[in-house]
Amino acid sequence: MLRFSLSRGLLAASLFSLSTSFASAQPCTPKVAVGDLITPGKLVMSTNPTLPPLQFIDSSGELKGMRIELGKEIAKRLCLEPEYVRIEFSAMVPGLQSARWDMINTGIFFTEERAKIMQMIPYEDQAISVSLAPSSDKTIAGKDDLAGMTIGVEIGGFEETKTRLLDKELRDAGKEGLTIRTFDNFALAYQALRAGQVEGVVSIDAVAKEYDARGDFKRALSGLFPAPVSVAFKSPALADAVSATLKEMKADGSLKALFDKYGLPMVASDYSVKGPGR
Repeated sequence: MLRFSLSRGLLAASLFSLSTSFASAQPCTPKVAVGDLITPGKLVMSTNPTLPPLQFIDSSGELKGMRIELGKEIAKRLCLEPEYVRIEFSAMVPGLQSARWDMINTGIFFTEERAKIMQMIPYEDQAISVSLAPSSDKTIAGKDDLAGMTIGVEIGGFEETKTRLLDKELRDAGKEGLTIRTFDNFALAYQALRAGQVEGVVSIDAVAKEYDARGDFKRALSGLFPAPVSVAFKSPALADAVSATLKEMKADGSLKALFDKYGLPMVASDYSVKGPGR
């Protein structure tokens, strides 16, 4: 009797194992039509991996960071294979418009002007900071204390736009303006700061906070010009699919868990798409 019971138990376990293996082997059907993708079966995303802890290359040459993890999870839930293209920010929007990638996943700030030319989903709250060299003895208590400084910033982005606005505000107030030096990416801007070629770097809060925590650079000002950060698309159908995925991730708690892991703020919006025809 005991032998029979054990045999039945082993049989049941074997059947369960077989059924589980069969279920896991079932194909995952992509949730996006082939015509809405650059490459069938893949979600091709552009990123500028110079922004730790959001997107960066680790010591082994691997892409890491919150936005990289987010993109991989979105692709997984859409039953697509994630593929990243490393590219400078200035090429992001032209590359999207010329169908070089499906999705900009580099933390592009949302603006009404950008939403007129592409599909955007705000998902992350950010602002900009000013970083100083670790040896700097400057006291920066407010924007006015930036007068006369040479500031480095990545070319073509929200940060450059706001740095030029800071310069204008200072000059309009009768103060000395900024000398602004642009770089292809933030890594080069911070290298220039370390080398003493600029006195400060404007970047986003999360990056400046990370460098400050490491002891690499001082974060002098933060929380300037707060605005939502987005992912962006050319295809409305793909944007809708990603929007549904983000809403699903918010509902099941996985999105909050990811943001909490990196200590980053989520947007208060509902992850709806904003763009032409919306």
